[in-house]
Order: sequence, then C-alpha cells, then structure tokens
Amino acid sequence: MSEFSWTLQGRCYLLGDDIPHADGVIPQQFIIDRETDPKVLIPHLFQLTDPEFIKTCQRGDIIVAGKNFGVGQKSTGYIAMQALGIGLVCESMPTQGYRGAINAGLLVLHQCAAVTSLCQTGDQLEVNFLSGLFINHTQNITANFPAIPPSLKDIIQHGGEEQFLKHWWQTQN
Repeated sequence: MSEFSWTLQGRCYLLGDDIPHADGVIPQQFIIDRETDPKVLIPHLFQLTDPEFIKTCQRGDIIVAGKNFGVGQKSTGYIAMQALGIGLVCESMPTQGYRGAINAGLLVLHQCAAVTSLCQTGDQLEVNFLSGLFINHTQNITANFPAIPPSLKDIIQHGGEEQFLKHWWQTQN
C-alpha cells in the first residue's frame, strides 16, 4: 500500500450538475447487488457518464463536478474512486452522498462554489484536501475552499470507516 497523502496532482475530469450516484457514478446494478469489491467496481466507474473515463484516468486524477453531485445515499462508486486513488471536488452534494464518500475514505471537498468555472477536462490540477487549496496549473488559477473537517480526518486517512474502526479497535485492546 502506498503512503497516504492529502494532496493529489493529476488531470481534471470536469462533470456538470446533477450527476446521480446510480447510473451516473456507477451503474445501478452494482448498487442493487451491494457490490463492494473495488476490482469489480473500478471498470464500471462513470461508465454511463463518460465511457472513456476508465481508459484514461490515473491515480491522482481529480473529478470536478457541479451542484448536487452523487444524488443517492450509496457509497458503491466512492469505493471504486478511493481504490483508484482519485479525488472529488464539487460545488455541492447531498449529505448522504458526502457521508458515503467519507465512509469510503474518498478525498473529497464538497462546498466549492463555482469550482467548475476554474478548470476544463484535461487541465493539470493540484488539490490539498487538508487545507482546501485548489491549484489549476494549466490555467494558473488558485482558489481556497473549505477543507475536510478535522473530525473526519482519521476516517479518511485510514481508508474509510471500516479501516478506521479496525484500527480503533486494535488500539483499544
């Protein structure tokens, strides 16, 4: 396992508003089947939104989305995103979606007003999720957004809720 970093550097994948979790982030069938194996999920990530996504994405890449990203309370797609080592920066997302992303251990900034106006697909981005610093190296733009709350840092740093709870349990005995 690679060393954890709060900063991602990679290409931008720009998405619009109202991208649903089911059939937007991941096909609904995987949600219905309650699939949680990243190896099964990864090939289908954004399959219906951008069929070429999985062929071109790399560790460190960053999804930048508009308002209301990931409608639906499942975390199936976030499991795949976290396993791929990509991050998410969006203008807004429902509370249940944010909870699912955090529980999956995904690096996510979710209150980033007008972030979609700061980049285009293919731009080289750098995002520090601990501080909220957003840099578009291609367009020479810098912005600051609300960072991941301190109360959620340990969950993300351990790779999600399940790993955090395992670590916590081991330290209690």
